[in-house]
Amino acid sequence: MSRPVLRYPTKPERGDTVAVLSPSGGAAALFPAPFDLGLRRLTEELGLRPREYQTTRAPAALPSDRARDLHAAFADSEVKAVLASIGGEDELKVLAHLDRDLLAANPKPFFGYSDNTNLHLFLWNLGLVSYHGGAVMVQLGRAGSMHPLTQRSLEQALFTRDEHTLEPAGEYSDEEVDWSDPKALAVEPPMSAADDWSWHGPAARVSGPAWGGSLEIVDFHLRTGRYLLSDEAYEGAVLFLETSEELPPPSYVYRVLMCMGERGLLQQFSAILWARPKAWSFEHPNAPEAKARYVEQQREAVLAAHAEYHPHAPLVFGVEFGHTDPQYVVPSGGEVMMDGARKQLSVTY
Repeated sequence: MSRPVLRYPTKPERGDTVAVLSPSGGAAALFPAPFDLGLRRLTEELGLRPREYQTTRAPAALPSDRARDLHAAFADSEVKAVLASIGGEDELKVLAHLDRDLLAANPKPFFGYSDNTNLHLFLWNLGLVSYHGGAVMVQLGRAGSMHPLTQRSLEQALFTRDEHTLEPAGEYSDEEVDWSDPKALAVEPPMSAADDWSWHGPAARVSGPAWGGSLEIVDFHLRTGRYLLSDEAYEGAVLFLETSEELPPPSYVYRVLMCMGERGLLQQFSAILWARPKAWSFEHPNAPEAKARYVEQQREAVLAAHAEYHPHAPLVFGVEFGHTDPQYVVPSGGEVMMDGARKQLSVTY
């Protein structure tokens, strides 16, 4: 199957209605405080009117019911964009219940990341640009306040169709807030100094439509094969990947890229964009030295696969579009430009 013609959906305007759904996990039911905070910020800071659906706050909705709510949101002419509450682990099951024709006929900007990579890849196959980032409970419901970089990127992705230059944030955090503590959301999270991005490969200028998302979810699709196009359909696209709070070991990262290389898929991409890895979780509360070691080991794994399978592709490592704070939105299917000589990166929303 050849690459579809990718098209940008019409953007909402302030005052419009947007759907807030949970096509992946049901954390909005378990932790209502960050979810309600994110909804308030959608209204008060972004000027949008959130609309919930039957499964938005359901703790364990069936995949078919989550698909039903996606259909309702996309088909509703009053709804101008669709935002995911959070990620999860089984959105792959939802895809089998989706009506391709309905979604293609009613394009809407869709926002979400992590497990929502499943829906991004599905929409990419339909020729629809969507937006990796901006979960209601995490980026909008951030403790203290929305990070200015995150808010600016989210507003640009929601309301503009312009090209925007991305720059290193200079600060970051990857340590989660305890949502079971009612006081935690009132405290601004401490930030640490962030390393600059690292550029590798040829100092070339390339551009193409972005494809990728969560490495673990891309791996789901490599394993199942149900929703991937032919390898050649991705020729010239820009691969963007990030790893989750599960903190996959560097051996896993290398092996996924190895398999992409062995099948000839990795070599189709014109450039590779890799996110700053999250290196802390409640299960693995790493000290700063251990976090730095984890990030460097992941970078070495990525560079090893890059050198072995696709050394002629420009690669930039450490960009803020993954599970760390702040977060840039990446337009899945939208244009990404990387200039290795000038060390510049831009996206078109």
